[in-house]
Amino acid sequence: MIINGPNLNLLGTREPDIYGSLSLNEFLDTVKEKYPTVEIFHFQSNIEGELISKIQEVGFSFDGIILNAAAYTHTSVGIGDAVKAVKTPVVEVHISNTYAREEFRHQSYIAPNAKGVILGFGLQSYELAIQSFLND
Repeated sequence: MIINGPNLNLLGTREPDIYGSLSLNEFLDTVKEKYPTVEIFHFQSNIEGELISKIQEVGFSFDGIILNAAAYTHTSVGIGDAVKAVKTPVVEVHISNTYAREEFRHQSYIAPNAKGVILGFGLQSYELAIQSFLND
């Protein structure tokens, strides 16, 4: 399950120099083609509570969660607690290198409870996360 947070529905149009020019749907189609034997689901919301509810919904039955909580990564204790509460391993993903950006983006409430963190490789960060589950 790929779970994306706020503003990631604007991929392809939002700051393409940071986030690239592919739309979210174009990217998901590409990933599904590259991994035809992997069942990939996706959820995106700009609302914190919806992200928490989705983590709780899939967090006991899926093989893995790839979570890009976007700006909520740096502000949401609730999302961090949801990741801690579920059994499904979570890989935190970011398209940009958050450590090369503003200071407030250096804090993550998710990382302490995640299987791992992948950031700064553009959309390939998601593929690296998928590979981390396949190589277990």
